[in-house]
Amino acid sequence: MFILINKPKGITSHDVIDYLRKVTGIRKIGHSGTLDPLANGLLIVGIGRESTRQLEKFLKLPKTYLAEIFLGQERDTDDAEGKIISEKKNLQPFPVEKIKKTLSKFLGEQKQIPPKFSAIKIKGRKAYQLARRKKAFQLPPRKITIFQIDLLKYQFPYLKIKVRCSSGTYIRALARDIGYQLECGAYLSNLCRLAIGDFNLDQAVEINKIDNILKDEH
Repeated sequence: MFILINKPKGITSHDVIDYLRKVTGIRKIGHSGTLDPLANGLLIVGIGRESTRQLEKFLKLPKTYLAEIFLGQERDTDDAEGKIISEKKNLQPFPVEKIKKTLSKFLGEQKQIPPKFSAIKIKGRKAYQLARRKKAFQLPPRKITIFQIDLLKYQFPYLKIKVRCSSGTYIRALARDIGYQLECGAYLSNLCRLAIGDFNLDQAVEINKIDNILKDEH
């Protein structure tokens, strides 16, 4: 059985799995792609051995996100959770045309350096563990594709964009790189996953309504 869940902010993707294990009594439960605690949105969950075996087919599907980016500040995690590492004082608003032109540069296939605060492993250790210990290391760039990037709202210092991208794309890294292009620094201030392939957030259920769905299934 697969369930589309609207993960709320403030909990990890693994917290959702733990909750479902308690509700169902089933240990074999997995999901098809982590959302950070600060993000909300679509999580595809497989319940039972057969379903968890099939989760891989969702992993490579393109993802669609609604992202809010704050301009003028860099943070070590590339999102709102991190410490400020640089700040542009008295930054003037950019013309909207410059914003649109900058965003268009990110369309297509490219190489992206993942955030240092990520779960990518380096010699058996997760990158965020090394980053927290202030260890020096470099993450190799990864090939990604951004299929669509639209400016939805621009109210300086905030940008709201809609992004459709390949799996493996870090929206935190995209926010960081937009800041590099504008030479002002930027971080991801808000994130919602709207879709995974053809599966949409409006089909998803709130986590506190899971019990009723599972009762209907049995």
